[in-house]
Amino acid sequence: MQKIKMTTPLVEMDGDEMTRIIWKMIKDILLTPYIDLNTEYYDLGLEHRDETNDKVTFDSAYATQKYGVAVKCATITPNAERMTEYTLKEMWKSPNGTIRAILDGTVFRTPIIVNGITPFVSTWKKPITIARHAYGDVYRNVEMTVDSGCKAELVVTDKDGNEKRELIHNFKTAGIVQGVHNIDDSIKSFAIACFDYALDQKQDLWFSTKDTISKIYDHRFKDIFAEIYEQDYKSKFEACGIEYFYTLIDDAVARVVRSDGGFIWACKNYDGDVMSDMVATAFGSLAMMTSVLVSPDGVYEYEAAHGTVQRHYYKHLKGEKTSTNSMATLFAWTGALKKRGELDNNPVLVDFAEKLEKASITTIEEGIMTGDLASLSTVENKKVVDTETFLVEIKSRLEKLL
Repeated sequence: MQKIKMTTPLVEMDGDEMTRIIWKMIKDILLTPYIDLNTEYYDLGLEHRDETNDKVTFDSAYATQKYGVAVKCATITPNAERMTEYTLKEMWKSPNGTIRAILDGTVFRTPIIVNGITPFVSTWKKPITIARHAYGDVYRNVEMTVDSGCKAELVVTDKDGNEKRELIHNFKTAGIVQGVHNIDDSIKSFAIACFDYALDQKQDLWFSTKDTISKIYDHRFKDIFAEIYEQDYKSKFEACGIEYFYTLIDDAVARVVRSDGGFIWACKNYDGDVMSDMVATAFGSLAMMTSVLVSPDGVYEYEAAHGTVQRHYYKHLKGEKTSTNSMATLFAWTGALKKRGELDNNPVLVDFAEKLEKASITTIEEGIMTGDLASLSTVENKKVVDTETFLVEIKSRLEKLL
């Protein structure tokens, strides 16, 4: 068949460890044989980030703003151990945090539902989408260690040089202190993205914080959501037959566990980080979770919701076979290709991406899967295959659909 043409590039952000290996396999086996792949490539592997003093991460985010659609491989956020392993100049910040701050978007994460894999929460019948605010809080924090005898204060200086002060703590013993922030414009963008996504998906929207304890910080989120909903979205939600409601996050957790799914749960940055992993694991696997960052100006960045699969990478380096689940990384590619096709009015590209997703799900439902899914699947006569064989099996089913 003639290769599918792309009129506008995708921004391609390569990554680290086993997901970097899978990234290349997906391109070689499932994409480049069928698509004249047009990407603007950025290597976000840790070594190259260190070489460029992390400039490459910023460049990839600016390119995403330019072209409108990006696809990102999982990357390492270095800790002290990684500093030594990679001989880094600096403990570089999370690439995801940097990109999200520049794009100022909301991350929507949804499980990939496959027949034969039953959620651990028996009441869940439909996917639960986590909408995660992607700016601020602990991901843009400032923190210090504090010696005994110190006094920590929160100080805000206005444009005229006047100060407002609040005592945080008088430290009689040594301790730690942390400062976090957020901005109204980003919270507004978060709210608008959630309301728009709920209307697009025709699903109820839940939002939760802890405003009873955080009476200014968290309450600001609650108030902004309520104001935007009442002004701009209430009539639209009612016409669509869907609901928006706010509740405390501990109440939301209890409601979610008792629900049958099929809604969007909006969370602040850290809450969304934790709850998306909980939802993904309860539905089966972190590797069975789609993730897309949507900015208020219509920019999309698709990624896998999991890490770089370090343990499998070390096995790969020893020449051992791995059975690594590539579904989240593959769906990052298909999501980006579908969106690129939609924006460019390229239905052939959209159709290809949809058929690739169908072929992937069919492969698992027919009993061909990686080791992580085999222990979860109720399909009879399962066959556990290695990383590359799984993609080859998808390819055989894709060619039948094509």
